[in-house]
Amino acid sequence: MAEYLIDGKGKIVGRVGSNVAKKLLSGDSVFIVNAEEMIISGHPKDIVAKYKRLYELKDKANPEHSPYWSRRPDLFVKRIVRGMLPYKKAKGKEAYKRLKVYIGFPEELKKLKEHNVTTKNAEEIYENTMTVKQVVTKLGYAG
Repeated sequence: MAEYLIDGKGKIVGRVGSNVAKKLLSGDSVFIVNAEEMIISGHPKDIVAKYKRLYELKDKANPEHSPYWSRRPDLFVKRIVRGMLPYKKAKGKEAYKRLKVYIGFPEELKKLKEHNVTTKNAEEIYENTMTVKQVVTKLGYAG
C-alpha cells in the first residue's frame, strides 16, 4: 500500500481522476493538492450550464434524497473522482475513504514525494478551459 501525492496545478481533472481511481482501487492512498487550480476543458458557458443543471436536480417526492454537489473546490474534485469509482460497492467505499483532496498545499504533506501524473499541457490541447476555482465561483462559491 503506497501513498501518492499529486499536485493538481494545471492538470485536467478527468485525466488525473481516472489515474487516481485506478490507484485507489488497487489499495493505495492518494492525496491531491491544489485542487482549485485543476482544469476542466470545454467552452466556459457549456461547463457552467452543465454543473448548474446538476445543482438543480431535485427528487420531487423527497428533496433530501437529491444528489449533492459541493461548491467547495476540494469537495467538487473529490465528487468528480467518486464518479469514477464503484462507490456503492464495498471496494469502492473503501477506495473513496483513501482519497484526500486539499485546497492549496498543506505543510504536513510536504514530506511526501510528489507523484507525477503524465498528461499533456491543457493549453496546447484545448482552446477553451476553466479552472475549478473559476467554475465553482460562477456557481456561487465565495471562498
